[in-house]
Amino acid sequence: MSAAQGTVRSRTDELNGIKDSARSGPDPAATARQHAKGKLTAHERIDLLLDKGSFSEVEPLRRHRATGFGLEDRRPYSDGVITGWGTVEGRTVFVYAHDFRIFGGALGEAHATKIHKIMDMAISAGAPLVSLNDGAGARIQEGVSALAGYGGIFQRNTRASGVIPQISVMLGPCAGGAAYSPALTDFVFMVRETSQMFITGPDVVKAVTGEEITQNGLGGADVHAETSGVAHFAYDDEETCIAEVRYLIGMLPSNNREQAPAVGGSDPADRLTEALLDLVPAGPGQAYDIRDVIEEIVDDGESFEVHAAWAPNIVCALTRLDGHVVGVVANQPAAMAGVLDIEASEKGARFVQFCDAFNIPLVTLVDVPGFLPGVDQEHNGVIRRGAKLLYAYCNATVPRISLVLRKAYGGAYIVMDSRSIGTDLALAWPTNEIAVMGAEGAANVVFRREIAAADDPGAVRDQRIAEYRSELMHPYYAAERGLIDDVIDPRTTRAVLIRSLAMLRAKHADLPVRKHGNPPQ
Repeated sequence: MSAAQGTVRSRTDELNGIKDSARSGPDPAATARQHAKGKLTAHERIDLLLDKGSFSEVEPLRRHRATGFGLEDRRPYSDGVITGWGTVEGRTVFVYAHDFRIFGGALGEAHATKIHKIMDMAISAGAPLVSLNDGAGARIQEGVSALAGYGGIFQRNTRASGVIPQISVMLGPCAGGAAYSPALTDFVFMVRETSQMFITGPDVVKAVTGEEITQNGLGGADVHAETSGVAHFAYDDEETCIAEVRYLIGMLPSNNREQAPAVGGSDPADRLTEALLDLVPAGPGQAYDIRDVIEEIVDDGESFEVHAAWAPNIVCALTRLDGHVVGVVANQPAAMAGVLDIEASEKGARFVQFCDAFNIPLVTLVDVPGFLPGVDQEHNGVIRRGAKLLYAYCNATVPRISLVLRKAYGGAYIVMDSRSIGTDLALAWPTNEIAVMGAEGAANVVFRREIAAADDPGAVRDQRIAEYRSELMHPYYAAERGLIDDVIDPRTTRAVLIRSLAMLRAKHADLPVRKHGNPPQ
């Protein structure tokens, strides 16, 4: 018996030694180099993401079986990716993290198979998937097998879309085909200076076009957060970035069959929003920050803005009303007068589609002068790309409430979840102006000949503008015709929204039987 126990003990000690060695990495110098770049190791990142002691690793002893180019002599455990599951605030989350210390985090056949397995497990378990990306792309020594591994990841990203939340966290380089996986996920986080994403790097760009640019200038965090729209969030360090990932997970359901977690709070549901009377100017041309309005309405003034730096003329945010998660879409008069353009439409459409996929009710705050006119907008496809937001709203079956604060003109009014495209409740403040266009433009079109023939064109124009506004743009015109369900006191906005959402919580709507729609691209 004692000999047998000794054998088990020795084997157990051997196992623990192997696992300890795998966690510490193949070379202490590699860990030091990672830290010198301001980057954490894969295990350190997972420890920040998940609740303490909750991580269960899958296939920690996996090794590649490739030969050639010296690979047969380099077979480290884990093969450069850590996979497993744990909890965030007690809820199950799956994760994989590239280990840059091993083959630069490059993806080979065994590496890819581990990722495939953990993605399949996440889909089967109905739990969010977080990828902590820090890899050099495909492992060149393994040839086409590595490329096929990416194909398996892309296929699973697509299959999981709208089923479980997928979050990509960029903590290092991500080049070539590897960049398409984050693009297929729901949210992309990046860290400034240390993370980059691009299809072709600076050297290739210079060889082909002659342009010289740095890695960060080509695909750094701020580029993708402000210019391309690839990244939803950008942070200065990994610790803050991963803490925000945890916060976001806390606002999302585990899968598309569940509701987002509700929380208790001390902010009264019937709290009057007195400040709204002064935050929003009555004049339709005066600017204000819609985020101040959102802050006044929602629980404790807290919201989590998505794509804050890209397409700032529309605001998309996850927040809570009476403890329940809602998605807010709002025109931003402080940026480009809140006009809709190509980027704002695409940003809003993506957010609406996400909320609809994961049972998150939508509240739309409308203050929009129309679509942005211009040759560039037309030539770049504002008709096709602007229709994405229209399609997203029309296709959404979650509870939907729209609230017109001031102006709502033309096609942009229709697109911003109006009554005619299926919003459940259409509300307005007494400052609303809902019309085909502004009174000035309408008068210039309708009374063009009369104004031109008048002895005093300016006086006639002013008279006709006033008449048009009083007859067709007064605050109750749309309500009289059933296009607005109620004109509400701005001070009751929070209470009205909460009561309305409570009524709609059990809403059920079916879409036509079809394989899938064909949204404008």
